[in-house]
Amino acid sequence: MSFSALSASASAQPTTQLRVAGLSHAYGARRVLTDISFTVPPGERFGLIGENGSGKSTLLRVLAGTLPADTGVVHAIASGGGSPRIGLLQQEPPFGPDETVAASLDTAIAPVREAIDQVDRCAQLLAQRPDDPASADAYAAALDTAEQLSVWDVDARVDAMLAGMGLASIARDRPTGTLSGGQRARLSLAWLLLNAPDVLLLDEPTNHLDDRATTHLLRVLERWRGPVLFASHDRAFLDDAATSLLDLDPAPRPHADTGPLVQGGTGTGIGATRFTGAYSEYLTARAADRQRWEQRYRDEQGEISRLRATVRGGHLVGHADWTPRTEQRGAQKFYADRNAKVVSRRVNDSRSRLDALEEQQIRKPPTELTFAGLTVGADRIASVAHTASSGGPVLTATGLTVRDRLAPVDLAVSDGERWLLTGPNGSGKSTLLGALSGRITPTAGAVSVRGGVRIGVLAQEVDLPDPQGRGHSRTVHEVYADGVGIPRADSVPLATFGLIAGRDEHRPVGELSVGQQRRLALAILLADPPDVLLLDEPTNHLSLALVEAIEAALVEYPGTVVVASHDRWLRRRWEGRVLALNGR
Repeated sequence: MSFSALSASASAQPTTQLRVAGLSHAYGARRVLTDISFTVPPGERFGLIGENGSGKSTLLRVLAGTLPADTGVVHAIASGGGSPRIGLLQQEPPFGPDETVAASLDTAIAPVREAIDQVDRCAQLLAQRPDDPASADAYAAALDTAEQLSVWDVDARVDAMLAGMGLASIARDRPTGTLSGGQRARLSLAWLLLNAPDVLLLDEPTNHLDDRATTHLLRVLERWRGPVLFASHDRAFLDDAATSLLDLDPAPRPHADTGPLVQGGTGTGIGATRFTGAYSEYLTARAADRQRWEQRYRDEQGEISRLRATVRGGHLVGHADWTPRTEQRGAQKFYADRNAKVVSRRVNDSRSRLDALEEQQIRKPPTELTFAGLTVGADRIASVAHTASSGGPVLTATGLTVRDRLAPVDLAVSDGERWLLTGPNGSGKSTLLGALSGRITPTAGAVSVRGGVRIGVLAQEVDLPDPQGRGHSRTVHEVYADGVGIPRADSVPLATFGLIAGRDEHRPVGELSVGQQRRLALAILLADPPDVLLLDEPTNHLSLALVEAIEAALVEYPGTVVVASHDRWLRRRWEGRVLALNGR
């Protein structure tokens, strides 16, 4: 693995490009990325997509240099020379919890401050040596760098960035450790954008953004001079932001190219497929590609079987019991020799074609995970409206308030209804779900749940059950059994849901991606589906295909559903009731 782009140079190169060739990475005996090659030109924005576990986050970390690759080359190349900087947005913030907001921002714009100082130093040197060509060149170069970094309006850009990310009201002297998880995530994104790396890598950048912040991010990316590569589950954002899509899901490749470490099934990126179109167009194109792959595989396997039969059985030409009319020994030898030559030529031709086809045959299309629905594990759904004679709501909130987090809310949810909670960051969507489920105690008001009704929650943050305190060393199967109990795990196996590939059930849960861990949490929830299903940002971290399947399944859920989401794609197609929260 070689790297050529990790210096601390502050020079923003307008013509930087990112080039990746033959990149592979394995965790032990399990290869995640195989032979990944692509180029992101300057100013282009590639949306990275693929199933959960296909290696999107791994690829971004390798490109950023925080994770070594087994093979391959990564080059960030600037036309003007130098070593461009690569910046990665990841889960851990680039500032410590004891740093104030102001201190973290000062760190972010340090390259800009350094560019200003460099202009001052070069100006002083030029004043001392006005006739020195080298001093004049250095001053010109410093000015060019300063212009590219827009150093003269940096303070205004900091203010605009914080306002765009919904952070303007936060005191600059406040320690970042006291911020909410969503606020820290948005400050991390603001930090990276203000730091202005030459190559921008973003892992799920819209997870904690409302409409206003997403619009601000789009404006920033549209003006970004260097390459941008981002992994996202946000379908509307992919449509708006990506100039191309890069798919890490399996594609038809020669069987010989898969390598000895590649595992079958989903979650293994072999090569990368680029699609130059919108996500909505990609869905249709990908389905057609899959059909062609399956047909080609069937055709090739049929031809291979035919050629193998020819090679095994091709010993005679004509009828096996045929003999020449004359009994003379010479005639018998003549016909026998001719038959042997014809047979040999035919067998050799078939063997040559067979060898070539076996060498170049495409690998079998892996079995795709197919989500089995929201109620596949149910033996009952105690939807009380069907069993109780009394009417009225299933779930009621009256004057429900959580200090500093949720303004008073009145809500009455009837059996079988679908509710969507919307609102800007900080409006209390997750807090409301937490109060409805009993996980958060309100400071005022009350929640009433009809007797016998069970409430289940898919939380935004993954919190897998661990009754014995064994941590992430447990296997996926063991975590599932801990969550649902051994009897139900036996009667409703994890494979029932189509959420986790069979080959992953015996992996340590700590090796799963965030998306795979959230799939596991969803399976635990659905093993005995609740009467009231509360989903907090259900599209976060889950693959695009699974999100589509979940949205379709919501319509058929026999119980009640309340969803909190900022996902614009989901909101555009929502046909149920809507509660818009406006904040405190």
